[in-house]
Amino acid sequence: MYSSINTAMLNGISSVPVQVEVDVSNGLPMFDMVGSLSSEVREAKERVKTALHNCGIVMPPKRITMNLSPGEVKKSGTGFDLPIAIGLLLALGFVPKESCADRLFIGELNLNGGILPVNGVLPIVSDGVKNGITEFIVPKENACEAALVTGAKVYAYDDLRDLIEFLKGKDDKPFEAEAFDILEGSSSMDFADVNGQIFLKRACEISAAGMHNMLLIGPPGAGKTMLAERISTIMPSMTEEESLEVSKIYSVCGMLDNDLALIKDRPFRNPHHTTSRAGLIGGGTNPKPGEVSLAHNGVLFLDEFPEFQKNVVEVLRQPLESHRINLIRGNKRVEFPANFLLLVAMNPCNCGYYPDTQKCRCTASEIHRYLGRLSQPIIDRIDICVEAPVLKYNEIISTGKNRTSAEIRQEVEKCNQIQKARYKDEDFYHNSQIPANLLKKYCALGAKEQNYMETMYEKMGLTARTYHKILRVARTIADLDGQENITLKHLNEAICYRSIDDKFWGGV
Repeated sequence: MYSSINTAMLNGISSVPVQVEVDVSNGLPMFDMVGSLSSEVREAKERVKTALHNCGIVMPPKRITMNLSPGEVKKSGTGFDLPIAIGLLLALGFVPKESCADRLFIGELNLNGGILPVNGVLPIVSDGVKNGITEFIVPKENACEAALVTGAKVYAYDDLRDLIEFLKGKDDKPFEAEAFDILEGSSSMDFADVNGQIFLKRACEISAAGMHNMLLIGPPGAGKTMLAERISTIMPSMTEEESLEVSKIYSVCGMLDNDLALIKDRPFRNPHHTTSRAGLIGGGTNPKPGEVSLAHNGVLFLDEFPEFQKNVVEVLRQPLESHRINLIRGNKRVEFPANFLLLVAMNPCNCGYYPDTQKCRCTASEIHRYLGRLSQPIIDRIDICVEAPVLKYNEIISTGKNRTSAEIRQEVEKCNQIQKARYKDEDFYHNSQIPANLLKKYCALGAKEQNYMETMYEKMGLTARTYHKILRVARTIADLDGQENITLKHLNEAICYRSIDDKFWGGV
């Protein structure tokens, strides 16, 4: 007998449809599996045979040939266990053919017949619905994320025996996502906790409003990390589409909380400075998302920025421009989204106190070498560069009322709505993403403003990239002020966020 079962495998944060074909015929008893299989897929044969045996199903002495198509795609992962088992049962006549038609099966089996969770169920179900499949059989622990997809009827099981009974005709209701709470998490971080640093708080507001990359430089204890940890609390709320895309990434990595399933809060990733290139951008034999993709639609915070290996930092250049990661491994190409706000913090020298000559113990060559760890192309890709001054005693003990994250977020949300309306016909949403060929349209300057920028371009020795970034930041400042036109006031403030370039890197 012949049977065919629908399943799928991951490719990045998308899925590739796979057919599990089983043929059972007379002949010497054997079990062959073909179809460009990785080692863990080949091992599925033993897991499935043992699981079926422990479920009381005896395999007849037949010649069994199994094919996972398409053959040119390398199959990997343990999610093929369940469809292989059901394909065998269908071919051997243990379950009726109509019970498996137009359904997709995914899941791993243990030796006792338990159905174990697998990574990437959310993108598999989402793409399955797009391909016309409406019913899905998934592990119970993956049920909540699978049921998030509109149009998907999900049946969830944790034991193969129960699933077999269902396929034989036992009535069962599909899993309902409404039975679980899909809530937006709450953060204990708040900008109200930060005393002083008015200039830095303003820079953070602009950064969040326009999704502008930002660098904070200053001595230890100035509050750089404290501010960075709170910036995601003032960013605009994610749309449903953004939440689903982020949730897919975390599903692929096995980091999705099945009790909440849909990620509502913008991600905040803070990798250690010993992170490798693969850890940062993703990779591996079967490529997985890295930190830049886990920070998609959120914040990637790199503390002690110069301590990261230079070859690791330099790989950020491309995703900062294209907002995507393309990985090629042999004949396999995988694409991950990487549209994040880069936030970096650093000391100005090894001891941390330059240019305070009374405290700084570093020589000129040591300072030069430390700051030189950051290349000019990386600095040019950062929109806002601000210095964090040492806090004064009266600022530390101040009991005055600081602006809360909720208050700042209201202003950021207003600015975000202005940008959405302005760019409704474009393929970008934030001021930081305005392409160079559209700057004249969206960041138009009057004659007075053009003359001013021409003078500042020569005086500050700007590059074309930094000039464009100043215009984009000025556009965000004008939006926060509720003004359509960019004025000298907005350009002046935007230039202030590039003024430390010459102070720290002018001689590097």
